[in-house]
Amino acid sequence: MAEPENAEVLRAAATGDQKAWESIVDRYANLVWSVARSFQLGQSDASDVSQATWLRLVEHIDAVRDADKLGSWLATTARREALALLRRGGRDVPAGAATDFAGILGAGDDEEPDAGVLRDERDKALWHEFRALSGPCQQLLRVLIADPPPSYAEVSAALDVPVGSIGPTRQRCLGTLRRRLGST
Repeated sequence: MAEPENAEVLRAAATGDQKAWESIVDRYANLVWSVARSFQLGQSDASDVSQATWLRLVEHIDAVRDADKLGSWLATTARREALALLRRGGRDVPAGAATDFAGILGAGDDEEPDAGVLRDERDKALWHEFRALSGPCQQLLRVLIADPPPSYAEVSAALDVPVGSIGPTRQRCLGTLRRRLGST
């Protein structure tokens, strides 16, 4: 069964339809979360940004002009909320936890006794090299790993970068990461 269009779901959510609201959250929660985490916020701060983003949607649900760009609207709002949190905090931003990529790296049932140790070493090396990437590369890659993957328009809105630069920048960042991992 096809999902209803954003305009239809937004109208229903604006009238108080709980299922419509849940549909919106189900579609975009990972995008909002990945934008928050792309600023290297800790779990609690990323949760605050996520909650603030959903609150902004509740407050402005009737003001969303183009329902087809709801993902971009949410990504932009999450980015603004994250930046506001960082400005208010005036503190260092912690690096992400190794568990952020666990699902992508194929962590699963271990048959070999030392598989866990090897996975931990691989994760440690990955995160060491990932943190050596530039801040913009780290942000871009964090946003792009959201599930479901965001559109380039949503990534553009989240990171305030031109759509046309996302693919080439992604390739450069991943190439740098691969080279760095190959030399470890």
